[in-house]
Order: sequence, then C-alpha cells, then structure tokens
Amino acid sequence: MAFNDKKLHIGKENVQALVQAVKLVWNCAPGWAVLNLFLQIIQGLLPLVNLYLIKLIIDAVSRKPASADFFHSVGILVAATAGVTLLIRLCSSLATLVQEQLSWVVSDYVNSILHSQSISLDLAYYENPAYYDTLHMAQQEAPYRPNQVVSTLANLVQNGIQMVAMVALLMRFHWSAILFLLPVALPGILIKMKYSRRLFGLRRQQSSLERESSYYDWMLISQYFAKEVRLFNLGPLFIERYRALRKKRRAERLALTKQQVGRDFAAEFLSTLVVFSGLAIVSLRAAAGAITLGDLVMYYQAFQRSLSSLKAWLSDLASIYENSLFLSHFFAFLRLKPGIVAPAQPKSVPRPLVHGLRLEGVSFSYPQSERRALADIDLEIQAGEHIAIVGENGSGKTTLIKLLCRLYEPDSGRITLDGIPLSEFSPQELRRNFSVLLQDYVNYFMTARENIWLGNVELKLQDERIVNAAIESGADEVIKRLPRGYETHLGKWFEEGEELSVGEWQKLAISRALIRDAGIVILDEPTSALDAAAEYKIFELFRKLAADKTAIFISHRLASARISDRIVTMQNGRIIEQGSHEELMRRGGVYARLFELQSRQYSGHGIRDT
Repeated sequence: MAFNDKKLHIGKENVQALVQAVKLVWNCAPGWAVLNLFLQIIQGLLPLVNLYLIKLIIDAVSRKPASADFFHSVGILVAATAGVTLLIRLCSSLATLVQEQLSWVVSDYVNSILHSQSISLDLAYYENPAYYDTLHMAQQEAPYRPNQVVSTLANLVQNGIQMVAMVALLMRFHWSAILFLLPVALPGILIKMKYSRRLFGLRRQQSSLERESSYYDWMLISQYFAKEVRLFNLGPLFIERYRALRKKRRAERLALTKQQVGRDFAAEFLSTLVVFSGLAIVSLRAAAGAITLGDLVMYYQAFQRSLSSLKAWLSDLASIYENSLFLSHFFAFLRLKPGIVAPAQPKSVPRPLVHGLRLEGVSFSYPQSERRALADIDLEIQAGEHIAIVGENGSGKTTLIKLLCRLYEPDSGRITLDGIPLSEFSPQELRRNFSVLLQDYVNYFMTARENIWLGNVELKLQDERIVNAAIESGADEVIKRLPRGYETHLGKWFEEGEELSVGEWQKLAISRALIRDAGIVILDEPTSALDAAAEYKIFELFRKLAADKTAIFISHRLASARISDRIVTMQNGRIIEQGSHEELMRRGGVYARLFELQSRQYSGHGIRDT
C-alpha cells in the first residue's frame, strides 16, 4: 500500500484500483453509467439557472413598478422558476432510479466475478487464514464499492460544474471572494482522507475478529450446530464470546469516530464563520446601494452554494480515495492465481484406461503444516483393477485421493495416468473421468432429483438415468415417500422442504456418484452412517457397476475391503503392506491386527459397531 500513518499519500495502487473500478462498471453497464453521468451534469447546471431566476423575481418585486405588465412578467418568472425546480426534482428522481439499477447490475456482476474466482482457486488457499481475510474484505466491500466509485465520479462532475458556475457568478461581485473558499474547505477534506486511511487500517486489522464473531454467530443460528449447542449447553458460552468480540470491535471503532467528530466540528465551525462573514459583507454592499436586493440574495446563495459545492467536490475526492483503499482487497483477491492450471496444449484424458494409475515417490504436506501427510508413496493401480485402501484415521487415505483427483499437487514425485503426468491434462477434463464419493459429501438443499442430477449436469434434468441411479442405491424408496417425490425440496432452509436422515442423505450422495459416467470410481468412506451389512451391500453394488472400470474403495470397516482385488494398508502417510485379504492375514501385520479387532467387535466381544 502506498500510504503510512504519518503522511497522506495517494499512490499508484490507489489510482489503478480506481481505473479498474471504472472499467468494471463500464464493462457491465455502459448505458446506465452514461445516463447517470448525464443526469449528474444536468443537476449541476440547473441550480444556477434557478438562482438567477430568483434574483430576477426579487429585483422585480423590490422595484414595485406600477405598470400593468408587472404581474404578467413576475408570473412568467415564477412559472419558469417552478418549471426549473420541477425539472431538478425530476432529474433527481430519475438519477435515483438509474443509480438503483446500476447498483444492482454492478453488485450482481461483481458477485459473479467473486464466485468465478473462488471456484478457480486451489484448495490450498483454504488452508491459509490470510486468504480468508482477503476473501472476507472482498465480499464485504466489492459488491458496492465499484458502483460507489462511479457514482462519486459522477457527483464529482456535478459538484465541479456547480462550483465553477457559482464561482464565476461570485467573480462579478468581487474577485477576492474565491480566496475564502479553498482555505475553508481544505481542512475538511484532509480530515476525511486521514479518517478514511485510519478506517481502512482498522477494518483490515479487525478482519480476523470480524470473521471470528461471524463464526460464533453462525454456530448460534445454524442447523448444523443446533443439536450440540443444545446438548452441551454451548449457547451462553458462544453468546458471551460473540459479545466480547463485538465489544472489542465496537470500542476500537468508536474511539476512531470520536476523533473524527471533534475534527469535523472544528472544520464546520470555520466554514459557518466564513459563510456568515460573507453574508455580512454582501449586506453592507446592498445597504450602501452598490447592489440590488436581488443581487444580495443571489450572491449570498452563490457564496453558500459555491462553498458547499467545493466541500462536496473535495469530499468526493476523499470518498474516491477511501473506495480505492477498500477496493485494493477486491483486486488483490482477483490477482490470486491458481497453482493447478491446464497446460497450453493439454493432452486428451485416456478413455478407457489402458495401463492405469501410477504414483512414483509421491510426498505431500498440507499448506501451513510441517507434518508429512504422505511420504514416498509408490503405488500402481492397473486399469480395471479394484483396490481397497485401509488404515487408521490420519493415515493419509483421503489425502491420497485428493492428489489423484489433482485437488492438490504433490510436493515431490509424480502421478501418471496411462504413463502421462496428471499435470499434462486439463484439471476439469481429468476430474470428469473420476466419480468420487467423499466421506464429507454435501447435502444440497435442492430437489431430490437435482441432488442426484448434480453428479452429471450434462444430462437433462428429466433423464431416466436419475431414477435408475436412485433405484440402484436404494434412494428411490426414500424419495417415493416424500410429498412430491423427486420434485420435493430437501432440507428446511426453504418452504415445503423435507429433512432426511443421515443415512437417507447418504443414499442420495451414492446415487450422485452412480450417475456419473467416469472411468475411475472412488469411494472414500461414504457409508459411515450405514450399518456394516448395508455398507457391504453398497460396496458390492459398486463393485458390480464398476466391473469394467478402475475402482478405489476406502473404508474403516475392513470386512468390506474383502470384495476388492487388492488391499493397500497405510500408516502415518506411508504404504506399509499390500496384497489380497488372505495374503495380508497370513502375514500377521497391521491389517491382520485391525481385522481381528473389528471381528471381535462385530461378534459382540468388544465395543459394538454403531
């Protein structure tokens, strides 16, 4: 940033932010932007016309003519003044309408840019708190700041035109009148710019606090946390922490505002003193007969309005400066680049697979973490082979899947598909070849049909394969019991929504994976909410449906792993053994020990499976 606490400085970055904001508004709504500017120019000129007509009326009345044309001429002036006043009101109303439309268009356009940028970035960004601060500031400020910049620029033109016109009028009275204006208005602009700079610094400093308070607010009102908040009586604790965070933010903001109020009053005091000094001077000239009564009103109004216009013009400059500061976060967010991108000439993803997947010396650590999630992984999965990956929690199973789908890049080593490195494919095309059902699958608060269709949005929404996938997963029985069947809205966020059990949501997620036409099927512990028998049934179903495909199953229930051609056991981010169920049992290693433990649990000699 091109500023510091000791010196006010408008830097190159501020100017670039302004130019980008104007371009952004122009790109999404050029017609509305031009119309808004035109209305502001008209509103800048009409007050001068009105002021001159009022002067003529006062002069005509003060002369008290006896001619028969007096009432006619004054009537015309009054009618003209009324017409100009109505025109000013009309332009103001039209400007309000135009600015409202412009605000909506720009806000939607900016949100669209934010959404597109968000989905283009790698998952690695979500591991960095600084990213959330930047995103939060961008989301808070970006939807209205660009439009505010354009509106302020339009106001700058309007106030500038009005100021120049009024100053030109004052020059007829005396050239020295303009010398009073700038010294009076300048302190106010400097105060506002300093306040804007400090406010920006405070908002940036408080971004983490603001996100933290929003998190407590979310936990207090969200359905996701509702059960535990009540069961553990967490409400009072979360409310207290929310209040403490808000109190801290409020105190810091109030301290800044108190300083601003005192300085503003001092600047307004000086301004008021100068305005009424000007009135005194003009009144003395009128009393001496040097100017007419109409001139007195006109010059006083011109002096008052010129000062107001100058202050508004300088205030617009300060607002532009403030907007440029806050927009810097938005454009900084837009400058973030994904690390996982398509090469200039991506290769076609092999369909069907001929050789398979291969990991060679793959190691990986999550951003902001020094712990190795994967270490020196060597694994080959033949085309058409079904393998199971097993291991205790934190062994690296899910991380391995994320790298296969190229959601993250390995720190070292490489992953190939039919001998071609994944980096040589387009990420989107590569992921189309994967049908993945993760353990933290999403419950979409949309219709039951849409919940399945989202697995393959290239299909038509009424495609019969949606129902077929539901029948295969067992979700069809659940959906048929809903009030509107497949057209029933799920979840309680919207009217007439129906809530499902965890197991029922899981069946929909499985349907979503089934409908995707992909050569590689991955199930990452998706059946944790089902009992062992139901899980085995689902895995058996997937094994049959993936008979001609490559399949990777991950499960904490080792009995389900027996349906695979090969079992890979992981521990502490490494592959420690692999082979068939029989081979691993004969070795008596980690897999055999875990299998025996689970067997005793299922047979009732330990903790029962829930």
